[in-house]
Amino acid sequence: MAKSTSMKAKTLLKGRALQVAAGAALLMASTAQATEALTIDVHRDANCGCCKKWIAHLETNGFKVNDQVEANMSAVKQRLGVVPRLASCHTAVIDGKFVEGHVPAAQVIELSKRSDLLGIAVPGMPAGSPGMEVGDKRQAFEVIGLSKAGTDEVIAEYPAN
Repeated sequence: MAKSTSMKAKTLLKGRALQVAAGAALLMASTAQATEALTIDVHRDANCGCCKKWIAHLETNGFKVNDQVEANMSAVKQRLGVVPRLASCHTAVIDGKFVEGHVPAAQVIELSKRSDLLGIAVPGMPAGSPGMEVGDKRQAFEVIGLSKAGTDEVIAEYPAN
């Protein structure tokens, strides 16, 4: 009888070990998926230095950037649905949504979770926004979301220093 109980215990332990191993494998696979870089397409003018700095900001924050130099940025903005009131120097696309101007990486990541928005923007080129660093000077700026209904929503606010 002792042998039978011992064999059952060993079988149970093997089964439990397999469950733990399977759980660990699943956890590792989902963690690897979660840490995969988000891919973003950036459309920019060849002569714009701040666009290159913004791309560096995205890459530093884990993005894979497809850098696309464009001859006609106005046509790109129009094609992607960027309204003139939200315009800046460069336009990016992630998951079919536009990212206009010097948007911080955190809000680009947040955009991927928002099905209600067509895109987000930091209008103009405010000093201190990513890619527009001027020493420690920072102008106040907002990240604006454009809803599918065509309305603006403040997604984030960055105060001046």
